[in-house]
Amino acid sequence: MSGLGQVGEVYALYVSPDLTGQGIGRRLLGEGHTQMTSQGFEASALWVLRDNQRARSFYAQVGYQTDGAAQDDVDDEITLTELRHQRLL
Repeated sequence: MSGLGQVGEVYALYVSPDLTGQGIGRRLLGEGHTQMTSQGFEASALWVLRDNQRARSFYAQVGYQTDGAAQDDVDDEITLTELRHQRLL
């Protein structure tokens, strides 16, 4: 998605495991998209752990796609790789 205008970022989105599947994450993300749009952002980006298939599937269902960017977070000698996902608003 090169050539995008202003890109907002979803820093974190967590729903309690006992509440997943009820549409809460979609509503929260939708409100975030609404706020970003109202502030002039044209796209949204977020980072997801490469091995978190459930989250990656959720974001794909709401229009996010990986864009090839990756970053490693190292904490206590453990490396976790995150992939960037983006979508137009």
